[in-house]
Amino acid sequence: VLGMGIPTIPNYIITSSIAAPALLDLGVPLIVSHMFVFYFGIMADLTPPVALAAFAAAPIARESGLKIGVRAVQIAIAGFVVPYMAVYAPELMLQGGKGLAATAYVVFKALLAVTLWGTAVVGYFRSAMNAIERVLAFAAASLLVVALPISDEAGFALAAAVIAWHLWRSRRLAPVIS
Repeated sequence: VLGMGIPTIPNYIITSSIAAPALLDLGVPLIVSHMFVFYFGIMADLTPPVALAAFAAAPIARESGLKIGVRAVQIAIAGFVVPYMAVYAPELMLQGGKGLAATAYVVFKALLAVTLWGTAVVGYFRSAMNAIERVLAFAAASLLVVALPISDEAGFALAAAVIAWHLWRSRRLAPVIS
């Protein structure tokens, strides 16, 4: 709400002066808290009811701005998770001082979670996903976002199972080219 319809620089000034101190009080590192509020302030241009980007695209696409905004949010919903992952794992923003291996691990986990979340929402990963695959992909992504070691293990295992099952099923259903 704070960043609705405001250009980038005023958006950052307003959101960082109002919301970032609250995150700092919760123990979130300075750069992560500022990136968190800035990210969501900018995402206001994508989300209805303001959706400046969607309403700017509407005349070009000859479609309703609200319809484009809703579809844009559906496609970008996985991106809404990234700031929360940065709060839970500051290594995603090169903070925390745990080294290159920890950063690579968190980046891989984030990429996998965003991919799974996107495929769950859109319903497609090399081929159409059924409802069970979508729910399991969403569950695996959710487990990867939570910053608990046991949830990482469960998330990776479930992700591997969903991906393997879906690839096996999609190959089985693929037409044979002769």
